[in-house]
Amino acid sequence: MPERTALILGSGFTDLVAASDALVAETDYGVPSSAVHRVSLSGQAVLALARHGDAHSLPPHRINYRANIAALRDAGATAIIALNTVGVIGRIRAPGQIAVPDQVVDYTWGREHTFFTGNGAGVEHLEFTEPFATAIRRRVLAAAAAAGVDCLDGGVYAATQGPRLETAAEVDRLERDGADYIGMTAMPEAALAAEAGIDYVCVALIVNRAAGRGDQPIHADLEASSATARGTAMRLLEQYYADNEQST
Repeated sequence: MPERTALILGSGFTDLVAASDALVAETDYGVPSSAVHRVSLSGQAVLALARHGDAHSLPPHRINYRANIAALRDAGATAIIALNTVGVIGRIRAPGQIAVPDQVVDYTWGREHTFFTGNGAGVEHLEFTEPFATAIRRRVLAAAAAAGVDCLDGGVYAATQGPRLETAAEVDRLERDGADYIGMTAMPEAALAAEAGIDYVCVALIVNRAAGRGDQPIHADLEASSATARGTAMRLLEQYYADNEQST
């Protein structure tokens, strides 16, 4: 059966699902951030879920990540492309560009981060050496190349708690830990997808330089950088779905 790659949409993608069909989603883990929508990309029906809700009302630490992954799994997703907005620490990328990280460091806390909670759910120690699935990463990067999209292969995503941004000193610490990008939503999302048997890849939309690393306030050009990165990501996605057949 052909793979069915769903989308988890981050900030700024509400227009993509606004006029789409919605599949009502309720799961054993509660209500997901949004219904699972059916959107059209390159002539294909694509499952999509709005991570922060259809009205962008959920902060990162209040998202029901377990319900989101379960809803997509129950709708038939076998892989996920997650769109995550991030800040960049060094000069590896600039605001408005995109990247496909290959590693993650998790600094979040207090989130429901596993399906294996004991009792009837059992216990499993997930193999997580490669947090982002290799095969789908390669297909996403191939789509970027085919679309002529400047997309960096690699880098370490630091998942912080949010919703506030980091201090300059915290950014210095993250850099010492080896981080390149700072976001708030890839964890526990990536680990839960792996537990559910779903391949997962993060497409990082760089929208600002991290605290203390830019020459102007973080929010000064955030809107313009976000729009540029979203446009680039959409070109990549259109190419991906043109190149990769989905099951209906």
